[in-house]
Amino acid sequence: MAVSQSSNQAPAPAASVAGEYKDVADPDNFLTFYVQDGALVMESDRAVPEKLKAFSATEFGMEKEKYRFRFAGSGADATLAVLDEKGEAAQTFHRVGEPVKRVFHDYQRTEAMIPARDGVKLHVVILKPADITTPLPFLIQRTPYGCDGTNRASFHGGRPELAREGYIYVCGDIRGRYKSEGQFVMSRPMVADHKDPKSVDESTDTYDSVEWLLKNVAGNNGRAGFVGTSYPGFLAMAAGIDPHPAVKAISPQAPMIDVWMGDDFFHNGAFRQTYGYDYALMMESSKENTEVSYGKDAAGKPRDGFEYFLERGSLEQDVKQSGSPVLPTWKLFLEHPAYDSYWKSRGVEYWLTKVTVPTLSVGGYYDQEDMWGPQEEYASLEPHDDKHENFLVLGPWRHGSWAATTRHLGNVQYGEPIGQEFRREIEAKFFAHYLKDAAGENKAGFDLEDTASFQTGSNKWKRYVHFPPEEAQPTALHLRGNGKLSWGDAKSAEKTSYTSDPANPVPYRHRPIQPTYGDGSQWYNWMTEDQRFVTDRKDVAVWKLPVLKKDMVVTGEVLAEIFASTTGTDGDFVVKLIDQYPDDDADAKMHGYQLMTNMEIYRGRYLDGFDKPRAIKAGAVREYKFSLHDVDHVFKAGHTVVVEVQSTWFPLYDRNPQTFVTNIMTAKPDDYKPATITVYSDTEHDSNLQIPLMNQCDVIDCF
Repeated sequence: MAVSQSSNQAPAPAASVAGEYKDVADPDNFLTFYVQDGALVMESDRAVPEKLKAFSATEFGMEKEKYRFRFAGSGADATLAVLDEKGEAAQTFHRVGEPVKRVFHDYQRTEAMIPARDGVKLHVVILKPADITTPLPFLIQRTPYGCDGTNRASFHGGRPELAREGYIYVCGDIRGRYKSEGQFVMSRPMVADHKDPKSVDESTDTYDSVEWLLKNVAGNNGRAGFVGTSYPGFLAMAAGIDPHPAVKAISPQAPMIDVWMGDDFFHNGAFRQTYGYDYALMMESSKENTEVSYGKDAAGKPRDGFEYFLERGSLEQDVKQSGSPVLPTWKLFLEHPAYDSYWKSRGVEYWLTKVTVPTLSVGGYYDQEDMWGPQEEYASLEPHDDKHENFLVLGPWRHGSWAATTRHLGNVQYGEPIGQEFRREIEAKFFAHYLKDAAGENKAGFDLEDTASFQTGSNKWKRYVHFPPEEAQPTALHLRGNGKLSWGDAKSAEKTSYTSDPANPVPYRHRPIQPTYGDGSQWYNWMTEDQRFVTDRKDVAVWKLPVLKKDMVVTGEVLAEIFASTTGTDGDFVVKLIDQYPDDDADAKMHGYQLMTNMEIYRGRYLDGFDKPRAIKAGAVREYKFSLHDVDHVFKAGHTVVVEVQSTWFPLYDRNPQTFVTNIMTAKPDDYKPATITVYSDTEHDSNLQIPLMNQCDVIDCF
């Protein structure tokens, strides 16, 4: 990109470029530019003010960034192009008015090493606002992902509403990661005896950290809150287990609650092959995150993960060919594939027998990593919520995307910036209510009674006194043998068959499949991908309702009850509930679109108990009953309800050999065999989905 003048003679910025500019693609994102001390300054809701370098009267850039800003036009017609490294416009903004300056506290950064009870020292970064003189509460996030980059800019950038509220913000490296001492243990079990000065887990490390901060950081008000998403969400939940008395509020967001039952590594016994391989390699190869690659193909392009894992076979082969030593979590997968004491000790749900502190759980209906965790956490605490301090927020978010300010997820439009609305109206007020000294019963306006959910389809926020609401009536939607769904009971014996071949598994997303967190990865939004790319496969069974004449409102847990047999002695069942848009939908991108609303897998060997893997008798009809999780969705009139069943979902989940082997992690190539699966629908074997209808009579009367 040409620079119009010598850097020694950079022009003064033209006052005409000053103003507030709106992102055309995401209209809730703004950039503000104004002239100060002879330089053009840029800020936004998330970006702290920064002076820009002038390359011409209309082109400016940041010292440490490669992209630039180019202004054109003037007044109401002024535009701003954000140029990428090639000098091409990556984003376009329109001027909407005069500059709007925001509040940015002067967070001063310090570091410390906190001694835990066993002598291990834990690294923390502390941000304290120098421009606030009143005592402030701590807002703490503990993380395995590194705190070195924590500063004033990153706090405002990642959590702008909380940064603007003013807290003593603390980021802590957990033991064994980055600058903290000790040994890292993935999903460390909650087994410490808090009376034993040498017994440690994440809850004791949290307790010790709070104790030290209270005594050593001046200007605190004696209260602490914890927040975190994903692994830090699991750590925020740990802060509520035998908590320090100063802990007054926690918000575990997309927390890992049980990585075998339904979060990162297994779902109902089925192993998440790509994630289990990638994440362990990233986390356990060193104290810092390690980049994961699937290598190059013959043409020098990144390898398709589908082919990469299909070629290798079982996890044992993945590990052997990885070039890495056998990592601790890989060893755990290989030696403990069933739900034994090693995994159960990592299940946080067993500790959730009391609401010890106000808890705000947050989850996404389209969370590709930890959808199960927040729903299980809320459900486990709810029976013990005598003080009404157990809160839940759900929305159509992918993993952690409530941190973004946008009106869409993938191709699905919601019409309003629901992440920003949650952060401003619920999260910020929750922490202010419980951590600050505002007077009155309704401090800071926090008024959530129990659950807030953004209902898709209607695209409206809903509030419930309990989730699921009492009005939701579980109603059987029957899978008939002719490819049709019906609200009426089966009156004749019907069945549907398909052949599942592990050599040709059903892909879980469009190919190619990149490493989970690699460049260009499509991992993040795969749950909203159009399912038509697999619907016509012969190894996917499909059932449909007639086109809806009225809206169908579904709020609560969807359960699958599938009666099926297999010619093999083991097998998986994947069930997907789909909203198929009409071919003439108002949004051209959604014509005929098949959007999943609920989906899950179940591994057949665990029908008799997740700790008791057993062969299935070939040809025997067995009931597969499992949860497809919560949803809050309106299937609109004119749409079609679709149910799909399949037996592979690769390489999200490893392939079931479909012949019983002692350990699928070590299965050999000859173990993988095709099997014919038959789904039954008759008076004794009523395959159906239990749908929680809010308008049951209206819906059923339509047919």
